[in-house]
Amino acid sequence: MGNGIFITFEGIEGSGKTTQIQLLNDYLRGKKIQAVLTREPGGTRIGDQVRQILLNQENKDMTSGCELFLYSASRSQHIKQVIEPSLKKGELVLCDRFCDATLAYQGYGRGVPFEMIDHLNQLATGGLKPALTFLFDLTPEEGLRRSKARLKKEGKEKREGRFEKEELAFHEKVRMGYQEIAKKEPERVVVIDASKNSGQVHREVVDRIEKKWNLKKYGTNW
Repeated sequence: MGNGIFITFEGIEGSGKTTQIQLLNDYLRGKKIQAVLTREPGGTRIGDQVRQILLNQENKDMTSGCELFLYSASRSQHIKQVIEPSLKKGELVLCDRFCDATLAYQGYGRGVPFEMIDHLNQLATGGLKPALTFLFDLTPEEGLRRSKARLKKEGKEKREGRFEKEELAFHEKVRMGYQEIAKKEPERVVVIDASKNSGQVHREVVDRIEKKWNLKKYGTNW
């Protein structure tokens, strides 16, 4: 799919992945390297509307099936409208969550059959996988503390706090799921200790990318 590079950022609530993707984007811009920064659920006008449904605290009665199909629908739109065209143009795409999140949350967390998730992911993505995935690993207790504090500070508890309302056991299953994914695909998934300060974590991300690729063609000063 062109000469583009697709990198994803994964982790439980409060793991710092959104901060890290922004820090990397800022770093790349400083090197004159332009990246496409996007997220799931969302990334498109339609996907952002689906995101509002998925994260809204009022939708606590949402079934696991409904949740799975909404994520898949948003991903299908995202692939066709943003990710696939960007990669075909040879661009660098940084995505905040992707298929691994569905497997971790809906598979390991909710207990939805993995075969169903794999089938829907295949339909939505056409088999596209990231070249590299960063997994920011953190205890659910610390992650939830951070995430709830952020939502409160931003006044988003009701609009985006549905997953923060889940039992601790759910988040422990999700973390375990992410760890299992990393064990199965160690060449793709890089696990980083997210309990470190954001600067240390950022340096690890940059070091890993610099070791894997020579990105001079994306900018002038890499």
